[in-house]
Amino acid sequence: MTHILSAATVVAAVVGPAHAEGTAPGQGLSLELNGAQPSDKGCRLTFVVANNLGADLSKAAFEIALFNDAGVVDRLTVLDFKDLPAGKTKVTRFDLAGTDCAKLGRVLINSATECVGAGVEPATCLRSLKTATKTGIAFGL
Repeated sequence: MTHILSAATVVAAVVGPAHAEGTAPGQGLSLELNGAQPSDKGCRLTFVVANNLGADLSKAAFEIALFNDAGVVDRLTVLDFKDLPAGKTKVTRFDLAGTDCAKLGRVLINSATECVGAGVEPATCLRSLKTATKTGIAFGL
């Protein structure tokens, strides 16, 4: 079952673009799982995303698979990061209803469901994606 979530909170970016290790400015899209905290609804995931593609994205969304601590897929869901201006870093939070952060073992980027921007091919978001995590949860492609 696939769910679509909107960003609960978007905070304007920090000083200068943040990017995953090995991603030079002007290259790619970086997505960092920065935090996972229990919330009233379930588990709140915080992401830091930096658009270093050299082009604005009017919409970027990714289907993710959530694995429990036993390594079994718990569910698939879509995270909608909305617009990502070129050269901009932003923080976005998603509340995952019914998800226990303590039992979340892995978050896998399954696909890019939307990648829309002037001069940007739809496959660009996934092909150029660099991932990192600051949590104890495995995160990546």
